[in-house]
Amino acid sequence: MQATTLVPRTADLFDQGLEHRSGAALLRFGAARRRQDDPAGSPAGAPGSPAGVSGSPAGVSGSPAGVSGSPGWSGDGAVAWLDAGRGHLWSVGDAAAAAALVLRAEEELRGTVREFTGPRGVEAHVGEHLGLTDVVEWVFRWTLEEPPAMPGEQRVAPLGAEHHEELLAFLGAHSPAHSTGPGCADVSLWAGIRDTRGHLVACGALSRLRDSGAPLMASVATDTSQRGQGLGAALTAWLTRYAVREHGLCTLWQLAGNAPAQRLYDRLGYRDEDLCTSARITGR
Repeated sequence: MQATTLVPRTADLFDQGLEHRSGAALLRFGAARRRQDDPAGSPAGAPGSPAGVSGSPAGVSGSPAGVSGSPGWSGDGAVAWLDAGRGHLWSVGDAAAAAALVLRAEEELRGTVREFTGPRGVEAHVGEHLGLTDVVEWVFRWTLEEPPAMPGEQRVAPLGAEHHEELLAFLGAHSPAHSTGPGCADVSLWAGIRDTRGHLVACGALSRLRDSGAPLMASVATDTSQRGQGLGAALTAWLTRYAVREHGLCTLWQLAGNAPAQRLYDRLGYRDEDLCTSARITGR
């Protein structure tokens, strides 16, 4: 596998039809999906209507390749597109082919591509040529269907800007590694559950995939003293139902190996076919 030195260009990410294949939801719901708040932003040929490696790779910033000149690469069996603001390269397709695109992008834009997310196994191929750190395995999960009702959903209520300080304190105490915080511009909704005394005992947010605006669930947290009571399940089901009704889908990131989260998302109907790995590039 050799990195090329071709002049960077914007590739057609959709000429292979990868967005329709299993395991390519990051392309299908990200770069290939029209932004609801920017109808002109849909890539040419795409149908009308996925932060950094530490925390969540969730694609909540950047532009899709093929739009506004953002760089993209296409190879046999894989495509890649750059979130230029973060220096994060996204790819889908065959792991070896995706790795070749990571190497190509890193060579063409030396110093710009600082991290990547791609199909599981991409890190092994890239690691033969580049130094890597912070390698994390994820599952990008999604659903187009409303979930079955969960006990306690009726306790969930939206939270507004007046609750941001309360949310920040709650997340700091019970989920300090949260991926999205109160006041983040990408968040469209916060919701929470309170106990009988009015104290917040669970919360979560709907953020978005920045390239498409597709809803992305984030920062779901439960009071550490009240875990195991179904609060997280109720909140996750409520947010999923809201997103599907409003937008037609919901997406989220799950850390690989998190068995309780996997069981919950399975129960709620989230697809489990987009296995990804993220890593930072440390050099050659």
